[in-house]
Amino acid sequence: MKEKPMLHHISIPARDPAHVATVLAEILAGRAFPFLGPLPGAFSAVAGDEHGTLIEVYPQHMAINPDPKEGTSPFLALEAPAEKIAATPVAFHALISVPLSRAEIKAIGEREGWKTLYLGRGAPGRTPFFHVIEFWVENRIMLELATPDMLAPYLATMNIAALEQRFPHGIV
Repeated sequence: MKEKPMLHHISIPARDPAHVATVLAEILAGRAFPFLGPLPGAFSAVAGDEHGTLIEVYPQHMAINPDPKEGTSPFLALEAPAEKIAATPVAFHALISVPLSRAEIKAIGEREGWKTLYLGRGAPGRTPFFHVIEFWVENRIMLELATPDMLAPYLATMNIAALEQRFPHGIV
């Protein structure tokens, strides 16, 4: 049998990578460590699970850039002023299952001053397919968090069989 895909890590930018990695490690019930790669000032929030799940947190002024030469670092310092980078929302999000409760996540968000919202996902005005907690890292990068009791409705909705029922012809 073929192995199923698994998302093992993601990376996000942050104003304070060490602090963000520490908070995200708390959310993952794991630990924060310096980044193993070639980017000084980057850190990782490590879940400590059998999948190697982690979130890399890079300094906000750095970008990943395809390099025409193989074997060189893909990191590029952005030229925009730091305050402009810090104020720019990021077109990224990820849904992450976490072992914490809604109350624990809300308390962490409140402690950090980061927006934390419990919201349904689906068509406006209709019953949501599932719920998530929007956890806004540094109030600009959204992570959707799912507590153990929130995961089943997501899994029942976001699978090929369920999506084929809604969209029998695939991409229209």
